[in-house]
Amino acid sequence: MSSAETNDRVRLDKWLWAARFYKTRTIAKEAIEGGKVHYNSQRTKPGKPVEVGARLRLRLGHQEKEVIVDDISDRRRAAPEAQKLYHETAESEKKREEIAWQRKTMQAAQLPPARRPTKKDRRDLQRFRDQHGL
Repeated sequence: MSSAETNDRVRLDKWLWAARFYKTRTIAKEAIEGGKVHYNSQRTKPGKPVEVGARLRLRLGHQEKEVIVDDISDRRRAAPEAQKLYHETAESEKKREEIAWQRKTMQAAQLPPARRPTKKDRRDLQRFRDQHGL
């Protein structure tokens, strides 16, 4: 799983797949081409060779992560091993936690209705609509 294990260069899309950010290489390639992955603060191509110490910014759904490449591998392994290929920056972790907290508080602010309308409520509503031509 180290750099010595892979003598040749590893493409960015293949590394993202091996690090388990994306389920397939095709999805990783589409994300890179769509501008959802930045390599050292710049848009890049899927064939870009990955280097140790490179800074990647990834947009995954509602989340945005900034990670630093610690190791290079072209093989997809178990998740605990894949997490050893990179580490997330402290600023990125803090920002993600803050956004998650904001999302949770927004959901809590939207109260669901107290209860569903009963059959009588629905009949009354339908009668009102019929009388007023709605």
